[in-house]
Amino acid sequence: MSLTFQRRTPRWKPAVSVCVAGLVILSAALPGSCMDVLVAHQLNALNGSTVKLSCTFTSCYKVDNSKFAMNWTYQETVNDTATMFMTYKNRMTLLRTDKFEDRVEFVGNLERNDVSVSISDVQLSDEGIYNCYVRNPPDRVQGHGIINLVVITEMPPPRDSTIAVAVGATVGGTLAVLILSMVVLKCIRRQRKQELISDEQKMEEDKMEGEGGAEEGTKQQ
Repeated sequence: MSLTFQRRTPRWKPAVSVCVAGLVILSAALPGSCMDVLVAHQLNALNGSTVKLSCTFTSCYKVDNSKFAMNWTYQETVNDTATMFMTYKNRMTLLRTDKFEDRVEFVGNLERNDVSVSISDVQLSDEGIYNCYVRNPPDRVQGHGIINLVVITEMPPPRDSTIAVAVGATVGGTLAVLILSMVVLKCIRRQRKQELISDEQKMEEDKMEGEGGAEEGTKQQ
């Protein structure tokens, strides 16, 4: 008589395979994911002035000029094609365009993670969307900052501080009068209370004196 044994595949084997695959994917995705670009999302510039488009970034790795890359692009609206006007690949390169001509200048500092640019003699046609792209290997993530530039023809009028000062003085004076009135009223109430207590004590003393005189008269009789 012969016995036949069947070998069963453990049910937990597929689960272990999935877990191992998940760990492999996770370990591959973790390195190089700490790039962050900091910009002002909306910026106002006066027509004819010089405006600075500030763009800085943070990264887990120090900038290596041989690997670092940066691009500045402009587009009038979201649906328009972006035009590159400045790039960095081993060196900073200003791309001459009919739009900006020689009005763009690099004012950043790579050692401080600053890739800002400036535009002189700002024109109404400069209004639009400016994109700052940064790549700093071995950081695998490309940083992207978006600036919406709005060109205005005149500065908004300064706020009149006289009204604010007058309102503040009025409110402050009213509060001072109210607090003083409350203090005076409290003092008057306290004084009246003390007077009432004094009157009650005097009446009580007169009453006790009267009772004492009556007792002495009864004893003499």
